Amino acid sequence: MKYLKPIIISITVLSLLGLGLVAGTYFYIKADLPSIEVLKDVRLQTPMRIYTQDGKLISQYGVKRRIPLVLSEVPPQLIHAVIATEDSRFYQHPGIDPIGMMRALVNLVLTGEKGQGGSTLTMQLARDFFLTRDKTYIRKIREIIIAWHMEQLLSKDEILELYLNKVELGHRAFGFGAAAQVYYGKTVNELNLAQIATIAGLPQAPSVLNPISRPDRAIVRRRIVLMRMLDEGYISQAEFESANNAPITAKKHGAEIELDAPYLADQIYNEMIALYGKDEAETGGYQVYATVPSDLQIAAQKALRRNLHDYDERHGYRGPLQQLWVSGTETSLKSEVKAANEHSNAWSEQQMLELLNNYPTYETLHAAIVTKVNAQDITVFDKNGQYRTIDWEGLDWARPFINDNKQGPDPKLASDIVQAGALILIRQREDDAHWQIAQYPQASSAIVALNPHNGAVQSVVGGYSFYQSQFNRATQAKRQVGSNIKPFIYSAALDHGYTLASIINDAPITQWEAGTGTAWRPENSPAEYDGPIRLRVALTKSKNVVSVRLVRALGLDTVRRHLTRFGFSLGDIPNDETVSLGSGSHTPLEIVTAMATIANGGFLIQPYFIQRIEDDYGKKLWEANPAYACDPCEIAAVKEERDLSQSLSDADIEALLAAELSGKTNNSPKDLPPKRQAPRVISAENAYLVAEMMRSAVQINGSWDNRGTGWRTALLLRRDDVAGKTGTTNDVRDTWFSGFTPDLVATTWVGFDDSNRRLGRASRNQNLVNKNPQKFNYIGNAMAETESGAVAAQPAWIRFMQIALNGVTEHQLPMPTDLVTVRIDKNSGKLTNRTDKTSMFEYFVEGSQPQIFVTESEIIESKDSEQNSKAEEEIF
Repeated sequence: MKYLKPIIISITVLSLLGLGLVAGTYFYIKADLPSIEVLKDVRLQTPMRIYTQDGKLISQYGVKRRIPLVLSEVPPQLIHAVIATEDSRFYQHPGIDPIGMMRALVNLVLTGEKGQGGSTLTMQLARDFFLTRDKTYIRKIREIIIAWHMEQLLSKDEILELYLNKVELGHRAFGFGAAAQVYYGKTVNELNLAQIATIAGLPQAPSVLNPISRPDRAIVRRRIVLMRMLDEGYISQAEFESANNAPITAKKHGAEIELDAPYLADQIYNEMIALYGKDEAETGGYQVYATVPSDLQIAAQKALRRNLHDYDERHGYRGPLQQLWVSGTETSLKSEVKAANEHSNAWSEQQMLELLNNYPTYETLHAAIVTKVNAQDITVFDKNGQYRTIDWEGLDWARPFINDNKQGPDPKLASDIVQAGALILIRQREDDAHWQIAQYPQASSAIVALNPHNGAVQSVVGGYSFYQSQFNRATQAKRQVGSNIKPFIYSAALDHGYTLASIINDAPITQWEAGTGTAWRPENSPAEYDGPIRLRVALTKSKNVVSVRLVRALGLDTVRRHLTRFGFSLGDIPNDETVSLGSGSHTPLEIVTAMATIANGGFLIQPYFIQRIEDDYGKKLWEANPAYACDPCEIAAVKEERDLSQSLSDADIEALLAAELSGKTNNSPKDLPPKRQAPRVISAENAYLVAEMMRSAVQINGSWDNRGTGWRTALLLRRDDVAGKTGTTNDVRDTWFSGFTPDLVATTWVGFDDSNRRLGRASRNQNLVNKNPQKFNYIGNAMAETESGAVAAQPAWIRFMQIALNGVTEHQLPMPTDLVTVRIDKNSGKLTNRTDKTSMFEYFVEGSQPQIFVTESEIIESKDSEQNSKAEEEIF
């Protein structure tokens, strides 16, 4: 007792002094302590994730990667591993573990070093998000105080959930949800015990114990975790042995991207930055859902790439990327190359792999090296170390490229195309999986599609590869639109007394410009003139001089003001008569928005890309509220609520709505979300009549000579509810095709980024013609033909629509009640009683129909032509 009493007194005094010091320190630093409430915000430093409309991840933005989990989603084995290793008495202590603290104190007294230990999960959480890792006494005191506060404000489960979500685990992964994805490409529930133990051991030192960079240390740490789990009774001896002997399988995984759509993702990312700022957008945990369905986005991407390859290949092969060696000589691009096979200077497989693995390629293109050339096939070596044979079907297109207007002779032998030692690109065709020699397309393209009823973007592709060029041509490239402007000019004509049967003179125009001393001679393309023709026929055949005559008749100011109704900026509309030929420059998004006004019956909708924004846990933060092309809008509400747009007509919907309003059904429209009405900018009659002319533009119209410029659509889509318009600018620098059904409108553009470069002309490629003579004749891949909207841009639109409209019921917008149909003479546009091929039914606004009958002398007998049906038989 003589010695014990002073010891007890000393311990008591020291304890009281310690408590007093802690209390004093608490009140001293209390004002500077951070608020614990921020810990309840699990969104902290969580990356933004962007999804398609149907929930497929297309991109993730943010420096720190985190996949937040609620505690019920975490497998018990992972919870046991963390608690056993980091804080076995987590559920017993008040945030500060006296036993652990005493252990750390003993270590300090015995070694004089401030080692690890003593920190509970709560203290670790406090340190990681409010303090630093500096080993100082004042930091430790702060850590204790914050941990105690946390235990007062949060439950044990809330603290554990925060820890599991926020702890740093290396490779920018924060939280175990992200770690499972980064190291194993799995969700936490898909991990096995060995993998769970590996990531559970990371909090102590994620950079030192990392299973990717330091697998040797990760194995040692994993064993410690498994031993702690065994000691605590969480696993059996057999489970311990199995997991302890398992190999380290971790490797770095990117975000679990389900659909690579970078142009769409980048557009939404920029909109989120504009809304929230860069820091908040990238770390706020937003889950952004696009308006774009994944199937339509995939269809658009494939259609655009296939079309660019088609254009590029019909203009010829530009040759190998490099010639790495030449057979039978000592020539080589690398002086260190030694003999590897029968050629004294051919590269070894290791040398080829080294080059191929570092050679940049994009999308469906793959680098390969030619190792052998036979008569009509070649053998190539790819980056996977695989030898592959490219047969003649994959080579025969590759006649030499001379310039954009000229190609060399069709190849006869493989040696006409490449030699052994050539570094080339190859690709696998999507339609038949056949491998062929390839090249990166030099032309550019864009495609964008909208829902014409509300402006929801259905697909957007801004080029062949975002990774080669981030410039989004769909939304950023203002290019001359050519004849794509004509439907809007014809709309102005209909608003000022013209009808579909009005006669316009399709004859050459020469206008002397006194200021320049030159004459302006707008020409048709091709330079063919039909004389007096009806307005419908003029748009069907895209007659340039008729468009000029309409602008002159209406007045330039009238036409320019009318074009602004479709969303075009007045500053982008030329203030001269070249506006009639599409000399104005607009983006594909602007064109498709304008076309939507014709498709939806006269309403100007606004395009949008984001459907809704949610937080980490799926709570809706914002949802788009677009204006609808509807009148009355209750019909649109019923359609959207019940997804009846493809199965019921507007008349059926109106009947259903009337029944609901009268109380005859149990479903009340009062509960439906209100719809905002988009502004009506042209009449329903005007929109219907323009759409009618555009339907003729994609038909053969009974005679091959009367086919519209977009006639390929009729043969390849075979639908009556499709309307469209080609567009080709002067010197073929820009080509377009825009078209729609009542529920989908899309625009494609093809040109060079260098607007001075022309798309040119492709001569006949007999090798391609021989494969399928009729099909290539109709799609323009092999026959001699100048590029145009119909040849360069329309095929991409058709391929997209073939997928988009597959299984969609054909239907048309109802005819406005103010329209009537009368039988007219095709030649004069006058009334007729004849029912033969000289006549047709035409649409008119009530009161505008012709009043005079055609005379017998004015009737021109139509030649009976069976070319339409013959063409269909040949191609199909």
